[in-house]
Amino acid sequence: MKRKLLGIIDATTYHDDLEELLIHRSLAALPFAGRYRIIDFVLSNMVNSGIRSVAIFPKMQYRSLMDHLGSGKNWDLNRKRDGLFFFPSPVVDSNPNRVGSFDLFAANMDYFYRSTQEYAIISNCYTIINMDYKPILEWHHDMHCDITEIHHRDGRSMEMYLIKTSLLIKLIQSRNETGYTCMRDVVQDMHNEYSICRYDYDGYAVMVDSIASYYDASLNLLKPDVWGNLFVKGQPILTKVKDEPPTKYEKGSLVKNSMIANGCVINGTVENSIISRGVKIGKGAVIKNCIVMQKCQIEEGVHLDTVILDKDVRVEAGTRLSGTAHLPFVVRKGTKQGALMNS
Repeated sequence: MKRKLLGIIDATTYHDDLEELLIHRSLAALPFAGRYRIIDFVLSNMVNSGIRSVAIFPKMQYRSLMDHLGSGKNWDLNRKRDGLFFFPSPVVDSNPNRVGSFDLFAANMDYFYRSTQEYAIISNCYTIINMDYKPILEWHHDMHCDITEIHHRDGRSMEMYLIKTSLLIKLIQSRNETGYTCMRDVVQDMHNEYSICRYDYDGYAVMVDSIASYYDASLNLLKPDVWGNLFVKGQPILTKVKDEPPTKYEKGSLVKNSMIANGCVINGTVENSIISRGVKIGKGAVIKNCIVMQKCQIEEGVHLDTVILDKDVRVEAGTRLSGTAHLPFVVRKGTKQGALMNS
């Protein structure tokens, strides 16, 4: 018997350690790997696992996220039945950084009542992973579990939960009587009445919860084995399609061990870096160990080492910026960096 899954993505999480990159966007919409957003990974996992109904629960700064996902067309979720649903949170302070808040779900109970899928997968929005949920669902069923919590091989909970939709509805409805406010409360209660199972996932997975983890996860993509574990044939990571020309490499430019997205113009040197769409790098500029987001302009003679440039940043000629692997230098979206500012 084919068992169907409902997809639920909690996009309300906010990590203080990522504040510099979350001023104008939600964590789910944080750019990654030059052409993706972080939510693309979990959402693509759901679509690749045959899920055709996905609900996303954002809270604040979700305009960028909604613009990126649109109708869900690029994920084949623009459907007459089921499809992609947005449910912005009316709850401001409910369970910060706890995935699967029952208060959030309670405000949109009609979605759950109308769902025809027998099971639901509840996930965070900030895990970089390529996972097929179908084998986990079969394991969950065969083990007679009420709730399965997915853990990484290092023992850390990935805050992904598999549960019968009917049981999820029951937990939401009874939250005031039980005191359970989210999925974590249920699985951590030693006296609960449910069969709680733990599924250990041994594949590649990174939870982005700080500038350092974001930086590491990004530059690790330059390693062939990591890239091969994330971008798997038959399980594509889908994203918003943008029609842009190929990147232009001018005479005298030099690129080593880097990812360069479409629409860029490269005149300088780029090493061990990730360059997003539409970036312009001037003559004599040297970019090493950096993450450069969309449409940044880097002028002549600039030297950047271990720097994260948010979108639409302009770095003026002759500027030198550097950070460390544990504390990359972050330049906020839409700002200007000049040599005089750093002297």
